[in-house]
Amino acid sequence: MTTANEALDYETLLREAGVRITRPRKTILRILSEGGDHPDALEIFRRASAVDPSISLSTVYRTMRLLEEKGAIHRHAFANGPSRFEQADSAHHDHLIDMDTGAVIEFRSDRIEALQDEIARELGYEIVFHRLELYGRKRPD
Repeated sequence: MTTANEALDYETLLREAGVRITRPRKTILRILSEGGDHPDALEIFRRASAVDPSISLSTVYRTMRLLEEKGAIHRHAFANGPSRFEQADSAHHDHLIDMDTGAVIEFRSDRIEALQDEIARELGYEIVFHRLELYGRKRPD
């Protein structure tokens, strides 16, 4: 989970890029910094407009695009769904997407990381970047 101070980091980043920090943008940045999940633009809009009904969906999209261009957030295009966002400052992790609920579960496995490195090495490569997405359904107990 992040803190309210990280909203200031978003603000600083956008200010340095010459972007005006309006009241609606401030609300969007606060929603993002208080999140901790992987919301899509409509969910961000829903949360932000509950705080400030004057916020438009286009402002959400523009703000997310700016933050993505500046490397502050990552956009994930999980299968069969809208793009979802997460803060870029978190440690490397992979995702398991629940196909029934759309929930995104973050996980990290040293075994998976080691196996990926081993495979790349055997093929004569060094991994520079990767994303692993697993899609599944809860097994009945």
